[in-house]
Amino acid sequence: MYWCKKCLIAFIGLILILCFASCKRDSSASVDTSKFFDLKGYFAAEAARLKKLNPNVDKIATYNYETEEQKVHISNWASELSMFSESDINKPAWRLSYDVESSNGFISYKAKDTTLKTQDIVIKRDGNKIKWIIIGNHTKSTIFGKKLYEAWETLSYIPDSAYHIKKKQYTRFLGVKVYNIKGKFD
Repeated sequence: MYWCKKCLIAFIGLILILCFASCKRDSSASVDTSKFFDLKGYFAAEAARLKKLNPNVDKIATYNYETEEQKVHISNWASELSMFSESDINKPAWRLSYDVESSNGFISYKAKDTTLKTQDIVIKRDGNKIKWIIIGNHTKSTIFGKKLYEAWETLSYIPDSAYHIKKKQYTRFLGVKVYNIKGKFD
C-alpha cells in the first residue's frame, strides 16, 4: 500500500512536470504580430501630421439626404479618422483570416470570414508612399433569426487630398439611415 502511494505521487509529479514542460514557449515562434499593413499606425501618424499642418477642409456632411457644407479646421484628427484606424486587421487571431494579393503597387486584403467587420482593404502605393486606401466594412446583428442591425461602410482616403466616409445602416425599429462625410483639403 505504501509503495502504491509513492508510485501515485511520483506519477502525478511526472504528469505535472510534463504539463509545465509542454507550456514552454516555442523559441522559433515569431513575435511579429503585424502580418498586414498597419492601418492603426498609419492613421495615427496621419492624424499627428495633419494636426501639425492644420489644413483647411471643405467638409460636406449628408444625413438621410440632407446636406450641410462648411469650411473647417479639424482640431482632433485622431477622432476624425477613427473609423479608418478602427478597421485595422492586425490582430493575432486574424492572422489566417484574410487573403492577401499584391501586384503593381496594389495590396488587397479580403476577409475569408463574412462575420469579420473589415471585409476588404485595398491600398495603392507608389514605392513607400501611399496613394490611396479604400476600406469596406460590414456588421450585422440578429436574434432568433431576425435581423436587428446591419451596417455597410466604405472608407476612402487620399493623403493630402480628400477622405470620404459613406455609411448605410439598417435598424429593425428605425429603418434605413444613410451618412456621408466628404472632406477635401485646400
